Amino acid sequence: MKYFVGVDVGSTKTHALIAGEDGRCVGFGRSGCGNYQAVGHGGLRAALGEAFTEALRTARLRKTSVAGAGFGIAGYDFPSDRPAHLESVATLGLSCPVALANDGLNGLLAGATRGIGVNVSAGSSNNCRGRNADGREGRIVGNGTMFGEFGGAMEIVQRGLHCVNYAWIKRSPPTVLTRIYLDAVGARDELDLMEGLSCDRYRLPNALAPRISAAAHDGDAAALEVLRWAGEELGWLAVAVARQIGMQNDAVEIIQSGSVFEAGDPIRGPMREVVARHCPRARLIRLDGPPVVGAVMLGMEQGRHGGYAVRAETVRTAKAMIARALRRPGCRPGAGGRTR
Repeated sequence: MKYFVGVDVGSTKTHALIAGEDGRCVGFGRSGCGNYQAVGHGGLRAALGEAFTEALRTARLRKTSVAGAGFGIAGYDFPSDRPAHLESVATLGLSCPVALANDGLNGLLAGATRGIGVNVSAGSSNNCRGRNADGREGRIVGNGTMFGEFGGAMEIVQRGLHCVNYAWIKRSPPTVLTRIYLDAVGARDELDLMEGLSCDRYRLPNALAPRISAAAHDGDAAALEVLRWAGEELGWLAVAVARQIGMQNDAVEIIQSGSVFEAGDPIRGPMREVVARHCPRARLIRLDGPPVVGAVMLGMEQGRHGGYAVRAETVRTAKAMIARALRRPGCRPGAGGRTR
């Protein structure tokens, strides 16, 4: 039996998964943030080592049993990042072929029928990656607001703040978001909120995004506008990457991955409308499985194994294995979190 490892390195957690050539998962390990932009390359190496070692231990395998490895890494954004990341991966002591990719590719390989199409990730921030049948890849910058890329939780929270301010200055009608924001930071009133944010006395948590979603489902006009805006922006990310890989006129699969899509139709509907106008044959698919499965598929590609034929089994057994691991005493909350 050949075995393959995939590692999903995120800004809140790192997951390592080992699966056999039959698709059945046999080992899982987890650790904390591995994005070098937050923890440095020393932190990346530590996260990789902890998660991979635990996965090997639970699988009862040696490193020499691994026939291919894939790493989807948050923070691995540009060609200049490659040498240092290769050095970090080399500390694992693997002798098999390995591949490194930005973690935005994980959702595509985990969700698209043949690992071909576009993945839009919307978690703490946003990302979008794509790949066509010839291997041509498309991407956005993946660094959010600075580059006009929106749709993740932090951008939703910022847009919600605009609505709160507009209501305060009487540009827009009142909104329940005002009370939600005041309570989130303990501000006395709108003036205190604006002053506290301006002076860095208050900080808005990304955890406000689900509360904005709840307000939208309750019918608040401002919250609905925020989710519509976010959905349209995510739709444009998908369209842009589909154009880059020449699939805008094809029956391209567009994967929706990340916790933001749990908001449902208030965000998925506007995204669908934008995509339909510019990629009329596209099919939107909500990712139904852990992104680390995509890293395993990447590892199988390196080992020249047809992983997509057995991916359903990988998804099924990965869900069960990860659920068991996260129920164990001492599991860190961040280990099960979602990233961008």
